[in-house]
Amino acid sequence: MLKTRLLHPQILRALGEAGHGAQVLIADGNYPLCTRSNPAAHHVYLNLAPGLLSVSDVLEVIADAIPVEAAHVMGPDDGSEPAIYADFRRLLPGTPLQRLERFAFYDKSRGPDTALAISTGEQRIYANILLTIGVVMPD
Repeated sequence: MLKTRLLHPQILRALGEAGHGAQVLIADGNYPLCTRSNPAAHHVYLNLAPGLLSVSDVLEVIADAIPVEAAHVMGPDDGSEPAIYADFRRLLPGTPLQRLERFAFYDKSRGPDTALAISTGEQRIYANILLTIGVVMPD
């Protein structure tokens, strides 16, 4: 039995196989995960129904399980800030959000460093985040 909050076997395996510099994509329900993420990444579909599970729900558990070195977010072309960015900042204190336009975000997510891609039932638009795994420092 595990004592951590993260219990999903496939996500645990993917994170266990990933290392420093590997990336984790957490995508909203509109994100084309099949065509806009690394085909070699572990793909996990948590989009049971619209609104279940949210990107914020998944991010909260993932951020508790790994050190986050960087966070890239998808931003609208008009320069506006999606409301979900407030959740991202709350869940990743001290980690600046690095904004990318949609197609640059897609390109980065398709890169070889993306080890895990998670699809959610998130309904908010531009609710996509690409985390870079940091280093666990020795005690």
